[in-house]
Amino acid sequence: MAHVLVVDDDAAVREYVGDLLELEGYEVGFAADGVSALEAIDRERPDCVVLDVMMPGLSGHEVLARVRQADGGADLPVVMLTAAADEAQAWQACNGGVDYFLAKPFDAEELVRCLGYLLAPAPR
Repeated sequence: MAHVLVVDDDAAVREYVGDLLELEGYEVGFAADGVSALEAIDRERPDCVVLDVMMPGLSGHEVLARVRQADGGADLPVVMLTAAADEAQAWQACNGGVDYFLAKPFDAEELVRCLGYLLAPAPR
Protein backbone atom coordinates (compact mmCIF):
# COMPACT_ATOMS: atom_id res chain seq x y z
CA MET A 1 0.00 0.00 0.00
CA ALA A 2 1.48 3.34 -1.07
CA HIS A 3 1.98 6.04 1.55
CA VAL A 4 0.98 9.59 0.53
CA LEU A 5 1.81 12.68 2.60
CA VAL A 6 -0.86 15.38 2.27
CA VAL A 7 0.45 18.88 3.07
CA ASP A 8 -1.99 21.77 3.32
CA ASP A 9 -2.54 24.53 5.89
CA ASP A 10 -6.32 24.19 5.43
CA ALA A 11 -7.59 21.38 7.67
CA ALA A 12 -10.71 20.88 5.52
CA VAL A 13 -8.58 20.31 2.41
CA ARG A 14 -6.29 17.88 4.30
CA GLU A 15 -9.32 15.94 5.51
CA TYR A 16 -10.98 15.86 2.08
CA VAL A 17 -7.85 14.71 0.26
CA GLY A 18 -7.04 12.24 3.02
CA ASP A 19 -10.52 10.70 2.94
CA LEU A 20 -10.41 10.48 -0.84
CA LEU A 21 -7.04 8.75 -0.86
CA GLU A 22 -7.91 6.37 1.98
CA LEU A 23 -11.00 5.28 0.04
CA GLU A 24 -8.67 4.51 -2.87
CA GLY A 25 -6.54 2.31 -0.62
CA TYR A 26 -3.65 4.66 0.13
CA GLU A 27 -2.04 5.04 3.55
CA VAL A 28 -2.18 8.78 4.30
CA GLY A 29 -0.07 11.01 6.50
CA PHE A 30 -0.64 14.71 7.11
CA ALA A 31 1.32 17.91 7.63
CA ALA A 32 -0.14 21.39 8.14
CA ASP A 33 2.87 23.42 6.96
CA GLY A 34 6.15 23.22 5.11
CA VAL A 35 8.39 22.65 8.12
CA SER A 36 6.19 19.80 9.36
CA ALA A 37 6.17 18.35 5.84
CA LEU A 38 9.97 18.26 5.67
CA GLU A 39 10.13 16.67 9.13
CA ALA A 40 7.56 14.03 8.10
CA ILE A 41 9.48 13.26 4.89
CA ASP A 42 12.73 12.85 6.87
CA ARG A 43 11.03 10.71 9.53
CA GLU A 44 9.23 8.31 7.20
CA ARG A 45 9.71 8.89 3.50
CA PRO A 46 6.33 8.72 1.74
CA ASP A 47 5.84 7.27 -1.74
CA CYS A 48 4.31 10.58 -2.90
CA VAL A 49 3.61 14.08 -1.57
CA VAL A 50 0.47 16.09 -2.32
CA LEU A 51 1.61 19.64 -1.57
CA ASP A 52 -0.24 22.94 -1.26
CA VAL A 53 1.57 25.96 -2.70
CA MET A 54 0.45 28.85 -0.49
CA MET A 55 1.21 28.11 3.16
CA PRO A 56 2.55 30.21 6.03
CA GLY A 57 6.26 29.89 6.68
CA LEU A 58 7.68 27.77 3.88
CA SER A 59 5.68 27.83 0.65
CA GLY A 60 5.08 24.69 -1.36
CA HIS A 61 7.71 25.89 -3.85
CA GLU A 62 10.28 26.18 -1.04
CA VAL A 63 9.37 22.72 0.27
CA LEU A 64 9.68 21.29 -3.24
CA ALA A 65 13.12 22.87 -3.68
CA ARG A 66 14.36 21.38 -0.39
CA VAL A 67 12.91 17.97 -1.23
CA ARG A 68 14.62 17.99 -4.64
CA GLN A 69 17.97 18.95 -3.06
CA ALA A 70 17.84 16.16 -0.45
CA ASP A 71 19.30 12.68 -0.98
CA GLY A 72 16.85 10.72 -3.10
CA GLY A 73 14.55 13.72 -3.35
CA ALA A 74 14.71 13.84 -7.13
CA ASP A 75 12.82 10.52 -7.24
CA LEU A 76 10.02 11.47 -4.82
CA PRO A 77 6.80 12.17 -6.77
CA VAL A 78 5.25 15.52 -5.83
CA VAL A 79 1.79 16.75 -6.84
CA MET A 80 1.11 20.44 -6.18
CA LEU A 81 -2.34 21.82 -5.45
CA THR A 82 -2.98 25.54 -5.52
CA ALA A 83 -5.82 28.02 -5.47
CA ALA A 84 -3.53 30.45 -7.32
CA ALA A 85 -3.22 28.39 -10.48
CA ASP A 86 -1.95 31.03 -12.81
CA GLU A 87 0.75 30.52 -15.42
CA ALA A 88 3.46 31.95 -13.16
CA GLN A 89 2.68 29.42 -10.39
CA ALA A 90 2.59 26.54 -12.88
CA TRP A 91 5.85 27.68 -14.47
CA GLN A 92 7.57 27.96 -11.08
CA ALA A 93 6.31 24.51 -10.09
CA CYS A 94 7.48 22.94 -13.36
CA ASN A 95 10.89 24.58 -13.07
CA GLY A 96 11.10 23.29 -9.50
CA GLY A 97 10.58 19.72 -10.65
CA VAL A 98 6.96 19.08 -9.71
CA ASP A 99 5.49 15.92 -11.21
CA TYR A 100 1.92 17.20 -11.54
CA PHE A 101 0.16 20.51 -10.94
CA LEU A 102 -3.56 20.78 -10.08
CA ALA A 103 -5.65 23.92 -9.56
CA LYS A 104 -8.07 24.15 -6.64
CA PRO A 105 -10.86 23.32 -6.74
CA PHE A 106 -9.46 20.15 -8.30
CA ASP A 107 -11.16 17.17 -9.86
CA ALA A 108 -10.91 14.26 -7.39
CA GLU A 109 -10.80 11.72 -10.22
CA GLU A 110 -7.90 13.57 -11.83
CA LEU A 111 -5.93 13.46 -8.57
CA VAL A 112 -6.61 9.74 -8.19
CA ARG A 113 -5.59 9.05 -11.82
CA CYS A 114 -2.45 11.12 -11.38
CA LEU A 115 -1.39 9.22 -8.26
CA GLY A 116 -2.16 5.91 -9.96
CA TYR A 117 0.17 6.90 -12.78
CA LEU A 118 2.94 8.26 -10.54
CA LEU A 119 2.85 5.27 -8.18
CA ALA A 120 2.44 2.51 -10.79
CA PRO A 121 5.21 -0.09 -10.77
CA ALA A 122 7.86 0.62 -13.38
CA PRO A 123 7.58 -1.58 -16.48
CA ARG A 124 10.17 -4.33 -16.71
